[in-house]
Amino acid sequence: MQTRDLAQAVIAGDRRALARAITLVESGRADHRVAAGELLEACAKSGRQALRIGLSGTPGVGKSSFIEAFGSLLTGQGLRVAVLAVDPSSARSGGSILGDKTRMERLSRDPRAFIRPSPSQAELGGVARRTREAVALCEAAGFDVVLIETVGVGQSETLVAGMADIFVLLLAPAGGDELQGVKRGIMEMADLIVVNKADGDLKDTATRTCADYAGALRLLRKRPQDPEGFPKALTVSAVEEHGLDRVWAEISTLADWRRGNGHLASRRAEQARSWFEEEVRQGLLARLTRDPAIRGEMDRLGRSVESGAVAPARAATEILSRLEN
Repeated sequence: MQTRDLAQAVIAGDRRALARAITLVESGRADHRVAAGELLEACAKSGRQALRIGLSGTPGVGKSSFIEAFGSLLTGQGLRVAVLAVDPSSARSGGSILGDKTRMERLSRDPRAFIRPSPSQAELGGVARRTREAVALCEAAGFDVVLIETVGVGQSETLVAGMADIFVLLLAPAGGDELQGVKRGIMEMADLIVVNKADGDLKDTATRTCADYAGALRLLRKRPQDPEGFPKALTVSAVEEHGLDRVWAEISTLADWRRGNGHLASRRAEQARSWFEEEVRQGLLARLTRDPAIRGEMDRLGRSVESGAVAPARAATEILSRLEN
């Protein structure tokens, strides 16, 4: 299928075409990158935008269960929901399990939902490098909400905030050490902190944990892009499916306020600029590994660094000077 035809099929809402388009933009082949650029430009003409929600959380907190319940709530209201789930890639083999679809069995069968697992490919922050482009394709395909699920929580995990309109941090109850473990940086970026598993024996514990986080949030400096009362901490139960409607109500309130006050548009503009700069950095790295002469020089200097004959900083300066010639 030609790039133009693929773009038209994506804009028409063809799910198979969308899957093919995401596969294309995730490819690292030089000819595929050219075609992906043409595809993205063609899809951008649709002018469509979705609400982008980034979701992060510690392993075992129930991200997949939450997304399935939350996504089903949204599709039940007539919204079209795309889920971009990023799975960690093995540092050894480079492979990923990509099991999110099996963990979201009900949502994966929903005709108003689209789930696409992608390997992180060792990208920092647990966000695949091409996730931003996949988001743009889902918007062109007419989805109302795009959920971006990331690998886990860490300082580099804040990258997800660079492509989302709303950032939700999902945590578990009885996480006394979690409050310390979740770094201040990611706490400051979270728009909503959602304590999951507020059911059964953990219900009271979840309520106390939520109160702890709410207290911690009050100590943070108020952000200009937030209305009064945000960021907030809430409790939910993905299993019993209670509290989800409030999460959606708070997300909608915050998104509407930011849209009405121009913060959403300025945030998107900053994200586009950051995306451009990241592409330049990645392109320079690709050039270093693609050029045989430079690659040979890197191998030679790498051995010198290993033996201690040359300092890493000096070796890096020599390589970078090659790009200036």
